[in-house]
Amino acid sequence: MTKSQHQKPLIAIACGGTGGHLYPGIAIAEELLRLDCDVMLLVSPKDVDQHAVKTLQDGEVQTIPAVGLTRGNLLGFSKGFLKSYRATRQQFAMRPPQAVLSMGGFTSAAPAMAGRSFGAKVFLHESNTIPGKANRWLAHFADQAFVFFHDTSSRLSMQKIDTVGMPVRAQFLEPADPQSARMALGLDPKRPVLLIMGGSQGATGVNNLVINSLPFLLKRTPELQFLHLTGANDADRVRRAYSDAKAKAVVHPFLTEMDLALGAATIAISRSGASSLAEIAATGVPSILIPYPHAAENHQYYNALAFVETGAALMFEQSAVSPERLSSEIVGLLKCEKARNDMRSALRHWHVPNAAEVVAERIVSGLPHNRHATSFVRGQKDFNEGDLLKKEANA
Repeated sequence: MTKSQHQKPLIAIACGGTGGHLYPGIAIAEELLRLDCDVMLLVSPKDVDQHAVKTLQDGEVQTIPAVGLTRGNLLGFSKGFLKSYRATRQQFAMRPPQAVLSMGGFTSAAPAMAGRSFGAKVFLHESNTIPGKANRWLAHFADQAFVFFHDTSSRLSMQKIDTVGMPVRAQFLEPADPQSARMALGLDPKRPVLLIMGGSQGATGVNNLVINSLPFLLKRTPELQFLHLTGANDADRVRRAYSDAKAKAVVHPFLTEMDLALGAATIAISRSGASSLAEIAATGVPSILIPYPHAAENHQYYNALAFVETGAALMFEQSAVSPERLSSEIVGLLKCEKARNDMRSALRHWHVPNAAEVVAERIVSGLPHNRHATSFVRGQKDFNEGDLLKKEANA
């Protein structure tokens, strides 16, 4: 290891599993690199992780095994947790990090505890109104937490919590020109665009609602065109539905250039994962939110509710909205410029342009000074893995 590497602090960011954990983690990683830190991203083997991390330049990426904690799967989770913990400790033994940042999700708990066994500071970023199991458990051990929604603070068992907003990638900080974005995506630059997105995995329930709404939408707004991000399994079926309806549509399973997609949109229909909401707020796109009904502890509903209560979006529960009602609300927003402008104004409340910078700077300022990362090897104390699993099962 070179002298310069010794002099730079290493920050590990556990951020894989879903786009909602991954993209904010990448945004913070970019700021840490700008602050002359070394960064290691710890992600899952999932395709969304492996695809997204290619955008990070200069940082190190490590894939670690992980299994989510679901009802009836405690044994599988325990084995996956231990495997991830041991693999991460083996990685950290070569160069211990000075801090580990957990972005939540099933890849985060084991790396945070592995880092702590080497003396690393532990930080959390919780993006949802209802914290996930991993971050709730890690809060008992963490040094500091950062949250998107202020109300989240009361749901984490720790003292040092800062509301900093939700980090977004740099490309969302300079909104794209709508006409240029539409042309880049193969859309007519002069016609309104309805963007449909279901998060990084797509959303069959949202796809079905929109397909069933097409006859009503096209009858009242024949000029409307569609940009539909379906997820991997529904692209061909959705593409055929637009073709049968003779609608102008661009359909993709997944799109990396979400800044272009949101830049092109007149309005959006979206799930209400925190990362999607932050990107909507950054680009000021009036939106209709349809929370994922099976999200852990219904956290997407409460995310969306926070936006609705400030006038930043509309919301419908998936099981309660008909195609006729959805199409009526879409048409209403398209035809009322004042309603869209009011939403844009409310969205400014939720956009914190420097959120990633703030998190990165506070992590660096919280590190012990004048200590090299290698000094943490001295006196390291391994955790009892049986106790770890017992605590996790009871969390």
